[in-house]
Formats: sequence, structure tokens, C-alpha cells
Amino acid sequence: MHVVLFLEVHQPRRIRPDLHRVYPRRPSDVEIFYDELNAAIFRRVSERVYRKATKIIYEAALETPGFKVTFSLSGLALEQFRRHAPDVLDLFRALASREAAEFTAQTYYHSLAWFIDREEFREQVEMQRKAVEELIGVRPRAAENTEFIYNNDIACFLHSMGFETVVTEGVDWVLGWRSPNYVYKAWGCDARVLVRNYRLSDDIGFRFGARWWDQWPLTADKYASWLDATPGDVAFIAVDYETFGEHHWPESGIHEFLRWLPREIAKRPRLRFATVSEAASLHPPRDTYDVPPWATISWADERDLSAWLGNEMQRSSFALLTWLYPYAKALGGETLKLWRELSTSDHFYYQATKTGPAGEVHSYFSPYGSAYKAHDVYMAALTALLVEIREKWSAEAAERLVFNDERCFHGHGARICSLKELRNTDAGFKKRHRQDLKRWLTDVFLLSPQEAERILG
Repeated sequence: MHVVLFLEVHQPRRIRPDLHRVYPRRPSDVEIFYDELNAAIFRRVSERVYRKATKIIYEAALETPGFKVTFSLSGLALEQFRRHAPDVLDLFRALASREAAEFTAQTYYHSLAWFIDREEFREQVEMQRKAVEELIGVRPRAAENTEFIYNNDIACFLHSMGFETVVTEGVDWVLGWRSPNYVYKAWGCDARVLVRNYRLSDDIGFRFGARWWDQWPLTADKYASWLDATPGDVAFIAVDYETFGEHHWPESGIHEFLRWLPREIAKRPRLRFATVSEAASLHPPRDTYDVPPWATISWADERDLSAWLGNEMQRSSFALLTWLYPYAKALGGETLKLWRELSTSDHFYYQATKTGPAGEVHSYFSPYGSAYKAHDVYMAALTALLVEIREKWSAEAAERLVFNDERCFHGHGARICSLKELRNTDAGFKKRHRQDLKRWLTDVFLLSPQEAERILG
């Protein structure tokens, strides 16, 4: 059996908690992101986790033959490493040069872009892949969507981008009687799929420090013995990297667990380490992992999308983000960058109103104290984005607008979604619908009445 240790690394740009009190002032007068807090959190997590745990992993790579791990770093995390912890980037590069670590692709902004625009999703993944190449020195061969969000279309889209392997959650209702400990094939294309063994992963990620757990304390030799007794080809163990020092503090013994786990696994002849791509290539697919788009899965909460889109606040704010995308895309530059930073999944995660264990996890991560405050703050940020779009808007930007939703103009069997298509429409159609087209140009393309008249001729 190949043991694949997968470490998710992401830190968002949190929005200022008092932002909802100052909009709709000019965006240039308002600091949208709470970068003092973001920097403080990143430095703290760097000291507790990124620096210490990566040194432990690097030492293990030197001492334990065959030890390997896989990292998935968001572009936002890479930006903050470059700014606040460049020495950790050096450790990542050293691991990559020794071929002791693989670095996978994901969306640069750890975003929900897939549900907004496919080409935007492609661009964000390419941005992150380029950042990994520049800062780590390797080109990702495997990929994930944000938070292991997955369906057949996502897998095949990533495969069409050149990624041989896609990783996601091992969901019980998808697997049925089958085990997560095998390589699968995506439905509809030849992408290899590794699915997370959430029970073994959560033993580390959630239960490691739980004194109520009948297996506490969890030691490296005990965990390695569980892996040795587990049937299958691949044990895919995926956790947030912050598990090692932040979610479980150093005093819990989590660093010693990480230090000794490679040695304990290496003692067992049946077990071998592998990266995601290696494990997927070393074992043949045993079956198809079929997740239709209407049943999209993730690794969060109930293994669906409810962590981000489970209530009306989340869905309404996501709808406004989606609505603003074509305008931000048409403007490009800093406006598009702001939109992309607001597409980060964490902003919706903070708005969840769940109770029980899932609700406790959401509250733990949120800097706002309540889902309703998080919603107010996020809507204020979108308002600031809207103000920026209106201030920067121009007829040139309107020329770049292309819609693919209800904002297209429909009449007499025609569907017009851009100014270019309107210009190619015959004069008779424009004459019959002149008043409606003028209103469409002013309301949807944000043109002045004089500019609308000029376009209609």
C-alpha cells in the first residue's frame, strides 16, 4: 500500500470587520481588507506550523528513505509566504529539489470560480500553476478544485487542461460498497481520481487532541499500525496543514507525531510513501468515480456545497458576486483582482449558520463573531466593488462586455449578448426594438443615453 500524505495550505485575505459602517464611500478611501490581522495571523501560523512542520518534514526526507508528501498551496498563501515567510518557500524548494514533495494545482484565490465562469476557473488555475512554477520551481501535474469540490465535469475540465490526476473526497454515497483505498477513473474522461480516506484523515485532523476519544492519545506507531492493517492500494490522507501546530497546538504532541510517523511507516514492509501523481500512476483504476454535476461533493461538513451555499445569505451574496463578474472582467486590472479576492470561498464559509460540530468549526475560523455580521461585511465589500465599477466604467469597457445569462436581449427569435452582436443585427430589428434596446444599453451596459443612441444609429 502507498501512503499519500496530502497537506492543504491556504490563508485568505479577510475583510475589515467595520467595513459595513463606511460604505458606500469611495473604495480608494476605504481599506477593504484587514491586512493587519491577516499579517498577524500568517506570522503566527508560520511560526507554529509552516516553519516548524516543514522543517520536520524536510528532516524526515533526509533521514527516512522514500518519504514523500504532497502540498496544495493557494496563490493567496504563496503571496503571503513571499511577503512574510520567504524562508518557508526555501524549504518547499528544497523538498521539491529532492523530489520529496509534489505540489498540486488549485484555484489561485481558493475560490468558487467554477460555479461562475469556466474560463475564469481556468485562468485562476493557470495563475496558481504559474506561481508554483515561479516560486517552487516545479510544474503541477495533479490538481484539485477548492476544498475538494468535485463532479464529473470538474474532473474532465481539469484533465483537458493537462492534469493527469484529480483529488477529491471519498464520499460514502458515491463509493457505496467500494473502498476509498483504490485509484479510480473519472466518469467521461481518462483522469485518474484519488479519493480521501476521511476516517483516517479525521483521526489526525479532528480527533488527535480529543481526550474523549477512546483512541486518545494517538501515537505514530499506533497510526502506522492502522495503516498497515488497512486493505487496499492507496491510503490517501489529506488534512489542512494548519493541523500541525495551529488546530492542534504544539503542546498536544502533534509535532512529535509528525516527526515519528515517517519512521514508523518506514518500519512496515507493506507500506510505501508516494505523492499523489505517483500513487495514481502506480496502480490501475479499479472503477469509475461517478459524481454528476447536480450532486457535487466536497470535503467540508456534509460533503456537499452547504458550507458555502447552504443558506439564503450565502446564496444571495454569491448571486451578487456572480452578477458583478462580467463588469469586473471587462474592466480588468485592479477591479478584476478585487473581484477575484472576493471570490475566495472563505467569505461564504463565514456566513454559514450551521449548528453542532460543523457550526463550531465555522465559528472557529470566522473573525466576525456571527454569520450575520460576516454577511453584512461581505455585502459591504461587494458594494465597494460596485462603486469602483461605476466610477471606472467607460464606453470602451462596455465594448468588452459579454453576457451568457438573463441579461442577454431576446426578441423575435434573436439573442444578443454583446455590443458586437448588436452591431451585426439588421437595421429592421433595431428599429422595431429601438426603445427596448436603448433601455437595455443604459441599464445593462451602463451607457449614457447619448452613447446608446450612437450605437443604435
